[in-house]
Parts: sequence; structure tokens; C-alpha cells
Amino acid sequence: MDETTYWKGGSGKPHVLILGSNFGGLTAARFIREQSKDAVDITVIDRKPYLIFIPNIPLEVFANNDPVEKLHMPFYKFLKEDKTVFLQAEVTDIDIESKAVTVIPSERPGAASEKVKYDYLVIALGAKLDYAALPGFSEYGHTVSDSYYGNKLRRYLFGGNYKGGPIAIGTARFTMGKKGRPDWIPDMTSACEGPPLEISLGLTSLLEAKKWGSAKNITLFTQGKYIAEDAGVPLVKEFLGMAVDKMGMTYMPDTIDIKEITKDGIEFANGKSVEAELKIVLPNWTAHDFLKKLPIVDEVGFVVTDLKMRNPDHPEIMAVGDCAAITAPKLGGIGDMQARIVAQQIAKDLGVLHLDDDEQEMTFKPVVMCFGDMGHHKAFYIHSDLIYGGNTGIMKMGYKYYAMKMGFKEAYFALGGKTPGWGVKLTELLGDK
Repeated sequence: MDETTYWKGGSGKPHVLILGSNFGGLTAARFIREQSKDAVDITVIDRKPYLIFIPNIPLEVFANNDPVEKLHMPFYKFLKEDKTVFLQAEVTDIDIESKAVTVIPSERPGAASEKVKYDYLVIALGAKLDYAALPGFSEYGHTVSDSYYGNKLRRYLFGGNYKGGPIAIGTARFTMGKKGRPDWIPDMTSACEGPPLEISLGLTSLLEAKKWGSAKNITLFTQGKYIAEDAGVPLVKEFLGMAVDKMGMTYMPDTIDIKEITKDGIEFANGKSVEAELKIVLPNWTAHDFLKKLPIVDEVGFVVTDLKMRNPDHPEIMAVGDCAAITAPKLGGIGDMQARIVAQQIAKDLGVLHLDDDEQEMTFKPVVMCFGDMGHHKAFYIHSDLIYGGNTGIMKMGYKYYAMKMGFKEAYFALGGKTPGWGVKLTELLGDK
């Protein structure tokens, strides 16, 4: 195939190429420009010209709102204001030696491939959600991971297809690599298991409001002993005490993995099964195929980095968000932290970073931090580093956290991904006691 070379040429400045423009990529682009000013040229590549605000899909679906209308954020205007170039294209390969990325323009089918050169490469392509590996999913499964599937579930629920039967909610098993991973980041059986908690509570609210049933319709399942283990066992036990002991959900741990989704339920790798009319599942998160062959990745294809988000062998290559091997669990808040680290690293290289006397260079110190809809205009808030051996384990619930969840989305859209870093302390100061 003939290939031409695209280059944001003429300026002679270092070229920062960012692959992907959802949470990690867009935030990285905005803060690299803020930190490095006009010392760099920046190009962002994504196959679509909008960001999907994934965390709020369940909330909108259960309110019978179309996620396409509510949760798609065009980001081009923010990049334009930053004098950042946007290319709408699919990334198909990275040539590390020649520092070039192969892309195919994605606006219309049939385009020829081109190459884009870089001095710094920020990989923020997320992960592939491997629904194709779940036998029976296309025929009998539902999920809320994007607008297509969200609307499919919305039509099922509000179109009269749901008959009030049992519901199963959970995830398939996630496989982590070990190469380059610090000892304090443990193996996790799920890429992110907060969504099943949120889905179960939001759906309970809908069942009650529509008189379709209650929490007793729902079975929560997980591969290990504790669902959402990344939040820390004490917080998980508190959640299960509410959802199972008080509300009446059924809890099914140690399923090992999903073997098959059928018309009547789900069969698990441990030999057990659950009867379910509605099956809402999240799959294994895998690396993009073209990344798996590169020398910068771990055994399963996620990009290896140090705690400054740089590949040890190729420090000009950085990774943020779900595609980074040390992102565990796969959370937007962790990607945001990594994006800020990358911006600081590039500015430091260019000699334009000026830290205050009491300000230290950022390194990766993850925390699990999320808001989850509970229905009835309430939400839960989790801030925890227990899974990493820390001592912080906070879980709060109330109306204010729902307002904060919705407020964060509005702020994110208004600011184009460039949100302030003081939100955590404010959340805990203002929250319900």
C-alpha cells in the first residue's frame, strides 16, 4: 500500500503526537499545551470528533435518555483554541525506530494509509472491550459501555421487552500482565467493577419506580470473592451489607469467568449458572491488536511505563489511561492523573517547567475515586487507596454526591477536559455526613 507522510511542518518545534482523545488523551492535550505553551506543536488523532462521557451512560439509560444526545462532547473547539491539530483517523501501527504512526482517515471508508511523525508519542487509545469473546453475548447480552449498547438496553427496558424476570449483572475476567508492574499493584480479576454496583442500584430504582420489581430481581456476580475489590474489602463489605442484606440482592462470588450467555441465563467457568431474563455484562478489557506486537508492551499488550508514565526503553513514548499497563483499575480519574504527569514530563524536558519551592515533580500514586448513581437522585462516592496498601478508605452516599456527579460532567463539558485538581477535597468537605 502506498503511504504518504503527514507532518505538521515548518515550525521546527518538537512535535507531540497524542493517540486518542477520550478522558486521558484530551486531558493530556490540554495540559501539555498549558504546561509547554508554544514550545511544542501538538497533534491529536482519534477516529471520532467527539468524546463519550462513559461514566454517565447507566444513569441516562435508566432515565430513558439517549446517550448520543446527552453524553457526546465535541472537542474540536477546545483543541482549536489551544492551536492543536486534530486528525480524524484510525491508528493501525507504530514504527518505533522511525518515530512514525500509521493511520487511515476514518471519516469515510476506503482511505489510503498515511504516516505521522513524532518527537513525543502519548498513547491514550484505551482498551478493546472484548464482547466478541463472550459466547452468546450478541444474541442474549446487554451492556452500557457505549451509546450503541446503551440505547439497545434502553429500547429493551422501555419498549416493553422486559417482563419482570430475574436479572444478572457482572463482569468477565480481566487478564493483567506482570512485566514492569510494581509489586504494590496487585492482580485484579476485573478491569473495573464499579459499574456493576452502579448499574444494580440504578436499575433497582427503575424497577421500583415502574413497579417491575425490586432489588430481589438482581443477582450480582464476580470472578473473585469480593466484587469491586479495587475499592478495598472494608468498603465492599459495607456495600454488600446494604445491597444484599438490606435490599435483597443475591450475591454470587467466585464464578471464575463467564463461560456462555444463554437465552435463560449465564453459565460460569466454575460450573455454576444463574437464571436471568436480562443479562448485563462487561467483558474482558484487552489491548489493541497492533500494540501487542510492539516491544513497549507487557505480555498482554498494555504499554509498559515507569511511574512518570514513560516507557523505560523509549522515554519519548508515554501512555495514559486504559492502555497503560499500570492503570489498574481502568478508571477515568487515574487517566486524568497520568495525563497531568505526562504534561509535566514534557515541559520538564523542554526546560519550561518551573515548580514552586514546595512543589514536587508528580509521580504515579493511584487512588480509586468514583461517583456512582444510586437512583432516586442519590449517588455514592468512593475514595480509596486500600488496594495499593494505603490507609484511605472513604465511602459516602447522599443527594449531594448525585449533584456532584452531574456537576462534574457539566464542568468537564464546559472546560473541555481541563478540570481543576482541587475537586477531591471539596467533595469530601461538602458531602453528606
